[in-house]
Amino acid sequence: MPRLCSLCALLILASTATHSAEKTGDDYLTRMQREHAADTPIASAATKTEPASEVSSKDVDYVDIDGDTVAGYLATPTEGKPRAGIIVIHEWWGLNDNIRAMAERLAGEGYAALAVDLYEGEVAETREDALRLARGTSDKAPRLEQNLRGAWTFLKKDPGVAKVGVIGWCFGGGWSLRTALLLGDDIDATVIYYGRLATDRKTLEALDSPVLGLFGALDEGIPVTTVREFQGTLDSLGKNASIHIYEDAHHAFANPSGTRYNEGAATDAWAKTLAFYGENLR
Repeated sequence: MPRLCSLCALLILASTATHSAEKTGDDYLTRMQREHAADTPIASAATKTEPASEVSSKDVDYVDIDGDTVAGYLATPTEGKPRAGIIVIHEWWGLNDNIRAMAERLAGEGYAALAVDLYEGEVAETREDALRLARGTSDKAPRLEQNLRGAWTFLKKDPGVAKVGVIGWCFGGGWSLRTALLLGDDIDATVIYYGRLATDRKTLEALDSPVLGLFGALDEGIPVTTVREFQGTLDSLGKNASIHIYEDAHHAFANPSGTRYNEGAATDAWAKTLAFYGENLR
């Protein structure tokens, strides 16, 4: 399948997302600010489960961008070679200990999980900080693109995995989709937890990987109407996509950080995530 150039894909995605935001009367990050109005980046129950098997973890320098070294967090199974690699993209709070814990949970399932840092060293402690950091990435698409390409290259060279998947929550969920569009058939499985979506055919034609999308019916930041449009476009293009909407769940229902955790929806979504990776990253 021909792949759009990365810059074109990102520009089209940004245009699509802007159009979607205009339909709701404000921009995406303003909606995120409302969704997280009373939220704080405390560890959610998602981080309380120990890895299924013993893991090793360390901070790693995984990419240089214009002379700046970016550090992430690599978790791998202690015994044996990783079955595949996963790029782990943080929420709008940044690369904190809660995201590190999720990388370790993935490593406990046999994967080399690299938690990237799209904020390059900054972590939000308040909603205002998170909004500032997320908004600060708006005009840095090429830099974030280099960051994610570097993460893929690191996983292929260092743990030496054959396949690479991607996962992200909230802000990271949107970037999970963008990573799949950017890297095309270099990504083997894409998991989107209530991330910002593209819905037009021209953008989504570039998607090569299977997709698992997990959303909340009560989410006003990523409205169900947009999720259905996303699903319909993927279906019409014949893409391999499995989209799940949890009726009693709000935005951030499975976030590693925050106060909006919904145990029933999050537990089911995690089980679906592991089954999806088990099927597509073998």
